[in-house]
Amino acid sequence: MRFPPGLRKAVLTTHVVTSVGWLGAVALPEPGSAAVLPHEDTYAPAVEGRRALLAATHTDLEPIVLAHDPDPTLPPLVDRARIGPPTLQVADDDGVQHRLWRLTDAALIGDVRTALARTRAVIADGHHRFAAAQAHHRTSPDVAGADAVFALVTSSGPGGLRVEAIHRVLPDLPLDAALAAARRGFADVVDVPADGPEGPVNAARAWLAEAPAGSFLIGAGARLVGLRRPTGDLAGAVPTEAPPAWRALDVVLAHQGLIDQLWHVPDEPESVVIAHDVATALREAAERGGTALLLRAPSPGDVAAVARAGARMPRKSTLFVPKPRTGLVLRPLEG
Repeated sequence: MRFPPGLRKAVLTTHVVTSVGWLGAVALPEPGSAAVLPHEDTYAPAVEGRRALLAATHTDLEPIVLAHDPDPTLPPLVDRARIGPPTLQVADDDGVQHRLWRLTDAALIGDVRTALARTRAVIADGHHRFAAAQAHHRTSPDVAGADAVFALVTSSGPGGLRVEAIHRVLPDLPLDAALAAARRGFADVVDVPADGPEGPVNAARAWLAEAPAGSFLIGAGARLVGLRRPTGDLAGAVPTEAPPAWRALDVVLAHQGLIDQLWHVPDEPESVVIAHDVATALREAAERGGTALLLRAPSPGDVAAVARAGARMPRKSTLFVPKPRTGLVLRPLEG
């Protein structure tokens, strides 16, 4: 893998989280290589759209994010890279502080490349952009720079990213119908109080944080219903021949069991809409007369285990944060 200069640090104001990584071009792995592993499915039209944008602009407009295996030699290299003031420091509209150091020390860059070459990486964000870069290289192999993809490479351990859930909205499924069908698949179906001072958003977050594996919230607006203890019939919707790491995921049970088996909703972008936070999911469900399906977040270890088992999570299963701000740094392919 190639890692030209760059470093980023981000601090969130709501949860003080620091993420440190190396920003640069990563050589696209050879077919069959396990150096960079995806963990989510992609949607072919979205990949083609990204490929066409890359072909038209000859520029990586934003980096993908790769979470690499922890390596004890990398933290001291981070300290060496951050000597002196940052080259660029900016706060974005979400309150994320970005600090970047441009690195020109050839010895330091060589040490970073050597250390990262000992690790493998999982795609944390940017599956469609990674697939688009591969497609662009296949169709335009002679374009300079097309054999690499722009990436932020950060640790999957301390100093890396945290994982948040991505929720679903089923706009054509009324909540009462969703609830009636869900009762056939869960031993515990409970109303979750959401009319207190904390409101439905905080009530949902608190419930999900304490819920065991295989638990979900469905709702719309201020109404929340918890689903716990999936029955044998529902659990049987998950293929037994799949890797254990994949079968254990809540998002797999949500798609295979709830969305497919109980609700009979096709897993298509217009039927299963993605929502990146609880508030958006509940609001859109209420506005469209549908149902929000709220999920627990997987752990970084869960994601890595699925990737290394050669399996794929359903599309848009994970939200790794914090992430680089789009447009902060660009990579011209022929620059």
